[in-house]
This record gives sequence, C-alpha cells and structure tokens, in this order.
Amino acid sequence: MGGILCCPTPHDKRVDRESVYPTKQLQEVAMIQQKTCHRLTRALFSIVTAALCFVSLQARAANENERVTRAGQVFQELVNASNGIPTNLLNKADCVIVLPSVKKGGFIIGGQYGKGVMSCRSGANFNGKWSAPIMMQSSGGSFGLQAGGEATDYVILVMNDDGARTVMKGRAKLGADASVAAGPVGRDAEASTTAVMSAQMLSYSRAKGVFGGLSLEGTSLGPDSGDNEKLYGKKVSGEEIFSGSVPVPASAGALLSELQKASPKNLSKGK
Repeated sequence: MGGILCCPTPHDKRVDRESVYPTKQLQEVAMIQQKTCHRLTRALFSIVTAALCFVSLQARAANENERVTRAGQVFQELVNASNGIPTNLLNKADCVIVLPSVKKGGFIIGGQYGKGVMSCRSGANFNGKWSAPIMMQSSGGSFGLQAGGEATDYVILVMNDDGARTVMKGRAKLGADASVAAGPVGRDAEASTTAVMSAQMLSYSRAKGVFGGLSLEGTSLGPDSGDNEKLYGKKVSGEEIFSGSVPVPASAGALLSELQKASPKNLSKGK
C-alpha cells in the first residue's frame, strides 16, 4: 500500500534537500513522512473496507427480498398454467416450497442456487392462513451447478404434518428423513400411484419452460438461518416464523396473496 501512495523511505535522498539539511536530519524527516503516510494509508484502507462491507450487507438483504419476490412469481406462473401444479394436491398440502432459479448474465449465481422459501398453513393442524415465508436452502441430490447452465425452478408440496414439521426443524434428507416422490402434472391431476399417495412431499421442476415431476431423493432441505436473520433483522427459527412471531415482509405480499387465492383452505382428510 505504501508503494501505491508513493510513501517515501528513509533512503529517498534528493539533492536539493541534501544541500539544505545534514544527512541525519534528512533521514529523520523522511522517517516522519513515511510514518505519516502509512497512518493515512491504514485509515484510508479502513474506510474503504467499511464502505464495502456496508454495501455488501445491503446487497445481501436485497437478495433475500428478491428471492421471496421471485418465488411468488414462479408460484403464480405455475399455479395458473394448465400443465402446472395440480389444484387438488395443492388443496391438500400443508406447505409449499419454491426454490426459484437465480441466473444473471448467462451464469447461475452459485451462492443463491438451491435457495428459496417455504410457506405453511398456520395453526397446530396446518389449517389456517399461509404463514410468513421461511427462507430455505437445499444441497445435494439433483441440485447441480454449472456456469451457463440451464436455470431451473423447483416446487415442493409438503403433503402432511409430519413432513412439514420435519423439514421445518432443520436439515432433512429427502427420501430418508421425509419421503418424497415426483409429483403428477396438470391442473386436474390426481395422486394415482401408491408411492405418490403415501409420499410426504411431492416435487417438481421447471426448465426451459417445461414443468414436470422430479424426484429430489437424496437432497438435504431445511431453513436457512442466515438468510432468515437477514430477511427479518434478527435470529429467528423456522418454527418461530411459522408461529407468527415476526411480521410478514412486504416482499412476501404477492406470494401469500397467490397462495391464499389458489388454495384458501386445507382440504386434507380431518382438517
């Protein structure tokens, strides 16, 4: 850093100075100048670092809100498509998880890929209004990552209380901690096989505009504590968000409105 700001060294002897000052005095002056320059350099570096950190924190906060907004857009597009999310199954789901793709300039953004939100029907029996979004993260399984890769959106319907509580508490491995199956496609589709009917979660993907069932077995899925803290401004667990202990962020308005409009009531047996 000293070189960048051209800080003098004790050996910088200029002819005009030597003609005025003795060598010892000249060295003392140079040392003072060097120390002063280094102090200014450190101060400048600290200011720049602080500014960059502030900008980074602001950008991260914006990222979580953008992801919530994007999740609302993906859900709206898929719930209104004739070959999208089956209405009958959505009406029996306790929770909906949307992991929207984040792609800029032809590249998938690695730190945001496989991240998204989950909203559950409120109440002990999952039969109330849709909750504030819980920021989620996933890894492993079908979640590949490549520069210039195809942007893919993932949607998961959580079909029973046990599945909802399992994924809400922490990292759940799908297929082991909670059963998962590729969901049927089409607004009027039904769960027609034993595997689909008994699965705690039904998973889907959309790539190149094509929506279809995709098993996410082997994928780890759970709340993202860091992103939840950024979104809500404090440390908060998925269960606390579900219980209504934090206000709904403005960015979730469209998502919750679409969920409530598409499926206002849980029609599962016993609800």
